[in-house]
Amino acid sequence: MIVEYIRYQIPADQSEAFEAAYTRAAVPLSRAPQCVDYELSRCVDDPESYVLRIVWTSATDHTAGFRGSANFTEFLAEIRPYIPVIQEMRHYNRTKVHGSGASVPSMYEWAGGAEAFERLTEAFYREVLKDDLLEPMFGHMHPDHPKFVAMWLAEVFGGPDHYTTERGGYPHMLSMHLGKAITEPQRRRWINLLASAADEVGLPDDPEFRAAFMGYIEWGTRLAKGNSQPDAKPFEQAPVPHWGWGVAPPYRG
Repeated sequence: MIVEYIRYQIPADQSEAFEAAYTRAAVPLSRAPQCVDYELSRCVDDPESYVLRIVWTSATDHTAGFRGSANFTEFLAEIRPYIPVIQEMRHYNRTKVHGSGASVPSMYEWAGGAEAFERLTEAFYREVLKDDLLEPMFGHMHPDHPKFVAMWLAEVFGGPDHYTTERGGYPHMLSMHLGKAITEPQRRRWINLLASAADEVGLPDDPEFRAAFMGYIEWGTRLAKGNSQPDAKPFEQAPVPHWGWGVAPPYRG
């Protein structure tokens, strides 16, 4: 993830209109899958100074994904009058210096990073190749297919954007499903085997992680099944989805 800071100097007689504009602009911003969090703050010591903080899934998702979307067009229409008074607009990487409760780890970090997802997919595809429903679909897969899927899952859950930069991102993943006509029994078997593999390799089993993890797997497999049908007309251009904790972040006492 990346943090963007935008600093404004707003004359006192424009502050009410400025905050109203950002209230409206927050609607498309909150819809954007690339936006993780945002906050507009006003300086107590200098009330004409404002700072907008936006947490993006990545700098690329912001500059290429969000800025190329209809959400950005709607967002820009609201804040355009204030662009001339921007004093700073830059991306920052978070450091490890923060308070104990200031940062919730990503699901990627909680799972154990890239190595954990590689263990998961290696174990999973070993069982897939033994399965009567799934083997016909994966029997001739590329030897590195498990590693590629691990790369996808890592990016989905907050890790590096290697699937986007090295594998072609969402359009490439979509191409892997087109025309496959995945059935509901195959989808459910895929979920069951992945859940078993998660247990086998020791993926975190706390309820918060597993609920969020399996929530994505349920969502993603339903999307893949729909996109694989002969009459499907899926969106061809989209960012890699980014999945977080939802309503239940990890409990750390």
